[in-house]
Amino acid sequence: MAKQKFYVVWAGRKPGIYTSWTECQQQINGFTDAKYKSYETRASAEDAYRAGWKKHWGQGKTSGAGKSPSSASKAAYSGEEIDYNSISVDVGTSGNPGPVEYKGVDTQTGEVIFSYGPIKRGTNNLGEFLAIVHGLAYLQKLGSRKVVYSDSVNAIKWVKQKAVSSTLARDESTKEIWTLVDRAVEWLKTNSYENKVVKWQTKQWGEIKADYGRK
Repeated sequence: MAKQKFYVVWAGRKPGIYTSWTECQQQINGFTDAKYKSYETRASAEDAYRAGWKKHWGQGKTSGAGKSPSSASKAAYSGEEIDYNSISVDVGTSGNPGPVEYKGVDTQTGEVIFSYGPIKRGTNNLGEFLAIVHGLAYLQKLGSRKVVYSDSVNAIKWVKQKAVSSTLARDESTKEIWTLVDRAVEWLKTNSYENKVVKWQTKQWGEIKADYGRK
């Protein structure tokens, strides 16, 4: 069972605390300079909401109400700012392995730019990989050098290596996703691009804009 999360929206259509990512998205998608973050407990969310976004948004997780970020959190915080002139991709799965779908959205507005699926059977990482490559191919056609954000470390590594490392069996049930993955790998090997593929810092920035809200 997924752990309950609490979403603080400091700047959005209706600031407040929400108990689902879907409700949070309704307040932030398309809202310029939205500021939001998820917390593990209602108490920590309420403390953060009262303290205001300047003390929490864009910062690492805190070790408790009113306390400074732990040294581990400081080390994890990259200090990066979100490049809103970008696209963000994410995957939605029902079981892992299981049916897979993915989409790419405008990071600023949350508008869906492309989507694919559901694919009959695959894994989260393979779906993330396909989403990134789809994003790169899409931007190449536009002649755009926009950044592509993904929250998958493995998928980003595979894109850079131009190869995937998955234990998913190749059989009739997985033929569709493996065909797409093989095609994506070939695209990476035969095309060049200047776009940066960047890890979305979920702990600092909240859920990626393309998130399906299935956690």
